[in-house]
Amino acid sequence: MAYRGQNMGDLDPHIYAVSEEAFKLMERDNTNQSIIVSGESGAGKTVSAKYSMRYFASVGGTGETETQVERRVMASSPIVEAIGNAKTTRNDNSSRFGKYIEIDFSKSFHIIGASMKTYLLEKSRVVFQANDERNYHIFYQMCAAKEEKELLGLSLRESDDFIYTNQGNNHNIDNVDDVKEFGKTHEALKLLGFKDGDIRSIYKIMAAILHLGNVKISPGSGRGDSETSTVRAEDASLPLVASLLEVDEKLLRQWLCNKKVVARNDSYVTPLKAAEASQARDALAKCIYSNLFDWIVFQINKALKTSHKVNKFIGVLDIYGFETFEINSFEQFCINYANEKLQQQFNQHVFKLEQEEYIKEEIEWKMIDYYDNQPCIDLIESKLGVLALLDEECRMPKGSDKSWVDKLYDKCKKWEHFSKPRLSQTAFLVRHFADQVEYECDGFLHKNRDTVMEEQVVILKASKNKLVSDLFISEGPDTLGAPPARGGKLPPPSAAGNKKAHKKTVGSQFRDSLNLLMDNLNSTNPHYVRCIKPNDAKQAFMFDNTRAVQQLRACGVLETVRISAAGYPSRWTYHDFYVRYRVLCHSKDVKQGDYRKTCENIVARLIPDPDKYQFGKNKLFFRAGQVAYMEKLRSDKLKACGIMIQKNVKMWLYRKKYLRIQAATGTIQRWVRGHTARRKVTDIRRNRAAVKMQAVVRGWLQLKRYQKMRKLAIGLQAQIRAWRARREYGEMRRNKAALTIQTRVRGWLQRKRYQKSLRMIVMAQSAVRRHFAKKELKKLKIEAKSVNHQRELNKGLENKIISLQQRLTEAKEESKSLRSKVEKGAELSGELVKFKKTEEESKIKGNKIKELEEELRSVKAELAHETDEKVDLVTEKVRSEEEWANAQVVHKEEIGKLKEELENSKKLVESSSQIDPEQVSRLESEKTAIHQEYEQERIAYQKLLKDFNRLEMANENLQDEVNILRGGNMHNRTISNVSMTSSIMGEEDMSLRVGEEESAYGSVSGRSSLVSTLDRRDRDRQLESLTVLPENGQQDVGLMMKLQGALKEAHREKEALERKLEDIENSVAGAERQSAEILKLQELEIENGKLREDMGRLRLSVANQGTGEAGENEAAREMADQFEAMQEELDRRRAECLQLKTVLANVQLSGTVESGEPSSLMSEAGSGHGSAPEAEELLLAYETQKNVIQQLQASLNQERERAGTVEKELRAEVEKVGNLNRDQQAVIQTNMNKAPSNQTEAYMQHELTRLTGENFDLREKIENLNDSVKRLKRQLKTYMKKLQESGVGNIGDMDERDPDSTESDQTLPVILKKEAEYLGMLEYSKDQEEKLLKSIITDLKPRVASQMLPGMPAYIVFMLIRHLDHINDDKNVRSLIQGGISHIKKTIKKRGQTDIELKTLWLSNTLRLLHCLKQYSGEPQFQAESSAKQIEHCLRNFDLSAYRRVLSDIAVWIYQGITKVMEEEVQPGLVVALLEHEGIGGLSGDKPRPMRGRAGSTGNDLDTPTHLDPKEALDGLLTQLTRFHLVLQKHGLDPEIISQIFRQIFYYLCAGSLNNLLLRKDMCHWSRGMQIRYNIAQLEQWARDQNLEDTGSKVIDTLLPIIQATQLLQARKSEEDVPGICDMCDKLRVSQIIKILNLYTPADEFEERVSPAFVRKIQNKLQERAMEEAKNQVTLLMDTKFSFAVRFPFNPSNINFAELEIPQMYNNLPQLVRKV
Repeated sequence: MAYRGQNMGDLDPHIYAVSEEAFKLMERDNTNQSIIVSGESGAGKTVSAKYSMRYFASVGGTGETETQVERRVMASSPIVEAIGNAKTTRNDNSSRFGKYIEIDFSKSFHIIGASMKTYLLEKSRVVFQANDERNYHIFYQMCAAKEEKELLGLSLRESDDFIYTNQGNNHNIDNVDDVKEFGKTHEALKLLGFKDGDIRSIYKIMAAILHLGNVKISPGSGRGDSETSTVRAEDASLPLVASLLEVDEKLLRQWLCNKKVVARNDSYVTPLKAAEASQARDALAKCIYSNLFDWIVFQINKALKTSHKVNKFIGVLDIYGFETFEINSFEQFCINYANEKLQQQFNQHVFKLEQEEYIKEEIEWKMIDYYDNQPCIDLIESKLGVLALLDEECRMPKGSDKSWVDKLYDKCKKWEHFSKPRLSQTAFLVRHFADQVEYECDGFLHKNRDTVMEEQVVILKASKNKLVSDLFISEGPDTLGAPPARGGKLPPPSAAGNKKAHKKTVGSQFRDSLNLLMDNLNSTNPHYVRCIKPNDAKQAFMFDNTRAVQQLRACGVLETVRISAAGYPSRWTYHDFYVRYRVLCHSKDVKQGDYRKTCENIVARLIPDPDKYQFGKNKLFFRAGQVAYMEKLRSDKLKACGIMIQKNVKMWLYRKKYLRIQAATGTIQRWVRGHTARRKVTDIRRNRAAVKMQAVVRGWLQLKRYQKMRKLAIGLQAQIRAWRARREYGEMRRNKAALTIQTRVRGWLQRKRYQKSLRMIVMAQSAVRRHFAKKELKKLKIEAKSVNHQRELNKGLENKIISLQQRLTEAKEESKSLRSKVEKGAELSGELVKFKKTEEESKIKGNKIKELEEELRSVKAELAHETDEKVDLVTEKVRSEEEWANAQVVHKEEIGKLKEELENSKKLVESSSQIDPEQVSRLESEKTAIHQEYEQERIAYQKLLKDFNRLEMANENLQDEVNILRGGNMHNRTISNVSMTSSIMGEEDMSLRVGEEESAYGSVSGRSSLVSTLDRRDRDRQLESLTVLPENGQQDVGLMMKLQGALKEAHREKEALERKLEDIENSVAGAERQSAEILKLQELEIENGKLREDMGRLRLSVANQGTGEAGENEAAREMADQFEAMQEELDRRRAECLQLKTVLANVQLSGTVESGEPSSLMSEAGSGHGSAPEAEELLLAYETQKNVIQQLQASLNQERERAGTVEKELRAEVEKVGNLNRDQQAVIQTNMNKAPSNQTEAYMQHELTRLTGENFDLREKIENLNDSVKRLKRQLKTYMKKLQESGVGNIGDMDERDPDSTESDQTLPVILKKEAEYLGMLEYSKDQEEKLLKSIITDLKPRVASQMLPGMPAYIVFMLIRHLDHINDDKNVRSLIQGGISHIKKTIKKRGQTDIELKTLWLSNTLRLLHCLKQYSGEPQFQAESSAKQIEHCLRNFDLSAYRRVLSDIAVWIYQGITKVMEEEVQPGLVVALLEHEGIGGLSGDKPRPMRGRAGSTGNDLDTPTHLDPKEALDGLLTQLTRFHLVLQKHGLDPEIISQIFRQIFYYLCAGSLNNLLLRKDMCHWSRGMQIRYNIAQLEQWARDQNLEDTGSKVIDTLLPIIQATQLLQARKSEEDVPGICDMCDKLRVSQIIKILNLYTPADEFEERVSPAFVRKIQNKLQERAMEEAKNQVTLLMDTKFSFAVRFPFNPSNINFAELEIPQMYNNLPQLVRKV
């Protein structure tokens, strides 16, 4: 830890110093770092990387001891060294693969995880080692530790016994114990969490590879023994391999010596030669080891992966060093290629960027020359480079290493870094930055293809060993290796079933991974560690000066020293320097607003030598050591200030404490002294008074004691005697009271227990039914929104009616049985208690009966009069019920007829559903033509929209100028806003003017009651006559309107029948309740009679029981007789009351069937009030009779009101039908003279408008009904709570008596819970709408928006819309959406005419709002990817589909503005970049000589900017396109939209360049064609790098015309080539082809001109195309103003609005809204 906190250069040079510098910069600048360890093989790169990771584990740990994370990071080194390192002639522990380790840090800069990426494992080392080299360490470790318990049963032997480990003839390494190394590897595997089974499987696979190498393949015996091969049966290695890999030995033996050849649809097995079989065996061993290596690395990454958020990381790159051996193959070529790339990155970072920075900042600087290895990299990876030719040769069916080398000699001889050896025809020389290396071509193609026999892989996939099977089922680096480095781009995934031809070669994969590595390194702050190899003999303490200087010069260290000595390594911006070092300056040095002047004052005072620093344009540069010096001054100043502050604060604290203690001490002393004096005086006075008081008190006490003793003795005797008497009396009372209490309490507890159980059962039933009802309701709501569902409901209406009737009957029977059982038990228990009390209460009632007899006579008289009147009412009720029954029968007959008609219609549809194939093909062709016409119409519409927006903008500008000229400052609505508002309101008015119609099953209407059976029959006959289509096959508008009217009539009849069925069910339920009450009353009377008989027998037994005193027996008999008389009188009066109750209950029940309120008498009977006096019951019955009469009168009034309401509804519907009829007549008259297609279109538009209005009306009805239901349920619950608080009866009994109310209450908690869970909405004040929209849209800057979630403004606006939809505020919803659209247009028109970033911001948010309106509209096609929570958040009250078109038009307008701005920006450099840029050197001298002046003038006439350098024009164009792409991506624009934008831009580039080419003769020759093709290829490559083709928009296809023009310039122009040229130029117009051929000029005198005969043959060949183009009036030049049709694909969001938070940086928006 000595280097911790030290600056670079303070201590001796060490790897720890570089690591500390990287860690310090990560802490200070909060940026990612990387350490690149490079050098030749054997220079110490692996050890340096290990030391660097060990340092990070020490300084990045969470405490003094290592945690599990640091131990795991360090434990990964032994594993990867064991399986990836080997001994070579240059290094005893050479890394045979490259690895890049990222160490992840948290915000507190503690290590929380790591990840590893590997590159190009040297697989050939598994099967071959050169002399004095070894295989990978793991094999020798296992052979050395073969006696360990982990390796038992693997049949391992000494390493000399295996062919794969004995080829080097020297398997020992000095000072290395393989047994100990195996122990370290095994412990590391356990520490990283590898399971014991997986570790065992790893060892088994390693051992199987060794045994596989010992499998001897011999030539076959027989006639064709040289063409076949075999594995002898006595070979002991093959069974071991099969057992270790757990595969079928027979199949393995077969496919090691044979192969399957597939020819078209047939396949056959052919034998392999012995050499070929051995090669296939080695390939299998390499494949197994490579896949196992990738799997182990993947498991290591899983163990090192962290679940915490990664703040920053430090990457350590340990990759193979530069190698050159006696025989260098494909592996050495890739290794040296990787070192070339790293050296280029070093040069670019250290030299190129450093010196460019000095030039940019205008610092006096003398350029330093350095070696640039870009030509060598171009030789390897260019299009005609070594790797490209190698891949091309691999694709050849008969490609060989020799033919590949011949191609290299021919194609690469122009590169100065490539040469051919003098004495070899199979090798080639490449001059690398470190040395010149000779590569032997033998094996290059085989290693690059990296193919394994498919049959062998299939055997391994079927292995019983899970790890072996997984290695080949998930074969490939994408699934077995580590994830790609941060910032890298994944290559496009390939399908699992791709053919071998589509498999990427090893060289291509390695090149792509290197490019990703370079991108990742360039995204970090690099630090370089150059390892210098002291000697080539691997000797200690031996330093070869010449070899060291050679390495220093090759890797650019000497130039680095020169530039470091002469340069300024430390640099600060003026603002950052001022912020950090302002503590070192005085106030007089600070110049407000001028950071540079302030920094000059600070530096001039601190650093006296002016050569130690330089002032640039934007930065301040320091030489080495100056920043450390200023850091020391800063830390000293801060330390001195801290000491001064501490000193003064401590002085103030201690002085304050001292003064407080001093004041407290004086106060305490003063109070203590006063207290002591007062206490002394008090003691003296008390002692004197006590002596006097004692004398008087002692005498008085003795006197009182005597008197008290005498009085107490007398009182005690009296109290004891009274106490004994009271105790005996109390015992008697308590015993009696206890018996009474026990009786009451036990009875009460039993009743409460029974009632509680009953309530719990009811609540459980309610909860279960509510749960199923909620699920069913949610499902029905989703289905109800589908039009197809409505049609299916109408089709299956009769089935639903039957099923509903059956379910209703079953539910009623079940409810009836359960209710009867529950009520029977409750009533029996209540009656039992009641009759127990009757005996006690009858004594009290007897006296009152005599007093009430007179009053009863008068009541009877009045009651008789009322009864006569009631009989008439009952008679009238019976008659009405009979009429209702007759009407029900009639309706059932009508339902049956409807079912028959529906069946007939189904049969008719089925009979007419046959399909004609010719008609299907004709319809398909018509569909294709209609789709093309739709695309053309879409393009035309968008052009019109573009012209409309342009004219609208011009109109606004003219209006503003008129207002300015008039001098008016009033704020007027712009014409665009007025037009938009009027159009929107016009659509709303049109939709709202349409009459209210019924369009869904279950709607409410009362009109169908007037439709008679005769009308329905007439209508059915009309429908049958209308189902026949006209002969011409075209749709008739009148037919459609008639069918629509018939469908509405059917809907109205269906709804009327549903209402009638519901009323019948309610009446049946009332009758069932009435019959249940009558049966219950009868059962109670029988039970009461039994109880009276029991009581009579009990009294007789009591009267006859006594045998002693005759007086007591006589008194008991007399009492029994009196009781019997009273009982008879009570029975008589009760019978009269019951008779009266029966009459009243029948009448009242008939009235409550409609009103839904329970009978008061039945409530009284069920609530336990049967114990009231009989007279009170009679009075109550009298009052009830009056109430019944009033209820009957009220029901009559309700019927009258209902009839009036029905009449009003019918009149309103008649008026609506009239309006609809007039509208339809207007449509027919308007479209009478139009074509049939136009008539159909007009009618469909009319129907769309009408259905939109109906949808709005139905939604409003549904919401009103839902609100009324919620309000009534809340009122019902409030009333029930009030009843419970007032103590009226038992609410559970009331629920049992009124099942309707119970069922209603079941849904109430669900609704309350639903209301409480509404989240993801924003509420705002309606009077602040303008201010809110200004904050959301107008005041939002793109810079602020880029720091927030993409689409945040759209999400906020939609959350506001959701709240308005939730509260059903139609007016403010429309106002909010229209205001938002208006603000977007104003913002873009005022501030975004040329600001592409602002337009991109609002295009992204407009589309996001459009997608939200679709996703949450409730339509099924937009909910496929929505979560359950998002489906719950759908809009409920409003259909905002009309605004989607408006938002789509706004998006198209913004989209066209973006493309226009981009076209204007790329237009100046278009011609220079694509036509005049010379990307291929050596062709400039081949320009044609004639017509130079005319060509130059033509170029000037085409507005080609003369100030642009052609050498930089193409790079400038690509930079512009990259900037556009970054801006589009920054604001979250969909990739499909980005691709469409660049498709339009590429078309503009193609059109502009091709038009210019057609007007410039100096451009029409083959060398210029090659240059232009190269420039276009750069554009294509840029598009592929940006993944623009992944969205399927065919961006590059727009460049085909200019590409074909360049191909035409380069093509051979002989008469034999006429067909080929015509086929090749299918995207060029005929006039353009002829024009280019006429303008073509030979490049030199050896090339012939294009003959007129050749041109005429081209014209004859393309005559048909020319005629078609002439018919379409195609021009010579391409239309640069052409625009493709814009499509906005639906892209749903996965944002949960409930979790979305508005950032504070968003214009103080959280103060204007409130989250709901």
